[in-house]
Amino acid sequence: MNPRELARAVPGTAFTVTFDGGPVTALPGQTVAAVLWAAGVTSWRSTRGTGRPRGVFCGIGVCFDCLVTVNDRPNQRACLVPVRPGDVIRTQEGTGLDDV
Repeated sequence: MNPRELARAVPGTAFTVTFDGGPVTALPGQTVAAVLWAAGVTSWRSTRGTGRPRGVFCGIGVCFDCLVTVNDRPNQRACLVPVRPGDVIRTQEGTGLDDV
């Protein structure tokens, strides 16, 4: 069963954000991590030294595994940042400082 049906939730109107150049559908109130997960994306950052893939680890903003670049701002924790219509989200390489 769909979790929205269980909670009897009625989400607002869907909108589009961009992830690595492609459109992704988002709902009001979702975090960047929730939007990416719903789109089937589980990794959106690589580590500095070895380039290992990272995504959500704790999901509550304690760790820094889910860092992503949002609207040219690197080092945003995807599990905490709410999406807004028109957001441009990019995979973050290393520290993200080279992305800017």
